[in-house]
Amino acid sequence: MNIILELKHLKQVSLPTRPVVCKGLVIVIALIVLRAIVSPFLAVNPSEKEGFYDPTADLLPGIRRGKFIEVPQIIWGLNNQKIAFARACLTARFLNRSLLMPSLSASLFYKEVDLLRPITFDKVFDFTKFNARCQGFVRLARYSEVSNQTKPFKLQKGSGRRWTVEKDLDQLLQYRRGEADDSEVIEIIGKHPFLWPDHWPVKDYARIFDCLALVPEIETEVVKVISKIREAGIKARHEAGISHNKHVKDGTMNPPVPYIAVHMRIEKDWMIHCKKWEQRSNSKEICSSKEEIIHKVSQITDLRRPVVVYLAVADSLLEDNSITSGWRVGMVAFEKKRLGVTDIYNRQPYLIKSAIDFEVCVRADVFVGNSFSTFSNLVVLSRTQRLYNMGEAISCGENVGLSSYAYNVIGDDGGPQRWMTDMSDTSLQNLSYGTNNISCH
Repeated sequence: MNIILELKHLKQVSLPTRPVVCKGLVIVIALIVLRAIVSPFLAVNPSEKEGFYDPTADLLPGIRRGKFIEVPQIIWGLNNQKIAFARACLTARFLNRSLLMPSLSASLFYKEVDLLRPITFDKVFDFTKFNARCQGFVRLARYSEVSNQTKPFKLQKGSGRRWTVEKDLDQLLQYRRGEADDSEVIEIIGKHPFLWPDHWPVKDYARIFDCLALVPEIETEVVKVISKIREAGIKARHEAGISHNKHVKDGTMNPPVPYIAVHMRIEKDWMIHCKKWEQRSNSKEICSSKEEIIHKVSQITDLRRPVVVYLAVADSLLEDNSITSGWRVGMVAFEKKRLGVTDIYNRQPYLIKSAIDFEVCVRADVFVGNSFSTFSNLVVLSRTQRLYNMGEAISCGENVGLSSYAYNVIGDDGGPQRWMTDMSDTSLQNLSYGTNNISCH
């Protein structure tokens, strides 16, 4: 009301020689008032930003929307596929292009290529969330964005021992300009991306993995499995006469019952592989028997007992069906059958089964794995990235429910070695192929 009265007063006292100035002042004040009224409705709630993706926004000054990279079908195990996908994303970023959404492989075959079951990326991971989370870093594109006005430029990846990391990088630098750069699509042919030479630091891979979110249908299955694990924990504590009633920092009662997840590599194919590995490397810190794993896990004191121990294991490849027996008092072991979730896994192809187990391990209060397993390494990488995001990296995850251990490496106290990923590493070599040179920092 005061603004309106002031405007009327200005209009009455304005000199005939200054009508333009007064009119301009009225417009400015009106725009300020309008902005104050409308702007709250246009604001994006910070909690909604994760799913908010603006496909018209600029990414980086060098990444162009009309330029794309196409890669071969991505194959092998879940985490080899995730590494291959991230490497393809980073290659596209280096070439200032978007990556055309690749096909993953739902089945696990190493040699019978004709038996591979292709599955598109967006059937496993949320396409929109990925681009929203990674906006400004890398970008996925759909094939519908390609105009096909020019023929794809075929880039043949080199192979063999003579094809060094330096030669591969020189090739990429060459194709950032000239005929290849003029083409709308650069189609990379030859080896699939996991086998490409690695040029990117661990922190870049971690950033891409952090952008991956399962599609809602698979996320629902993950939540069901974790709920079953926590229910088993409540039952174990009730039977032991221990109350779970507990206050947390925000004053609420009954936080989720904690659990330990163990990536138990004792399958027949793994034991054959790791024994040969130990012979070649003259190392005794790769393989672990069931009894050795049980002994190491029982030495972890992060959580009060009784506590549920979820065993992430490829059941179909097991020869020993007694993996839930022999555990120490207060450690209640469950695998899929005993937990009652086999129906969730049985209706899924290999890739989805592995993706569910991966998330169950990532979200555990304590994770124990093998430092020569790609699965375990990427679980620890995801947990380490979460610690950095929370500003808790110095804690080793002990006080925030994110501690990790390697049961194949003996720690200073004689138990399993505490484990965090070295985020300063300049390549993914150690994570892809394993190492016993691990620590908490």
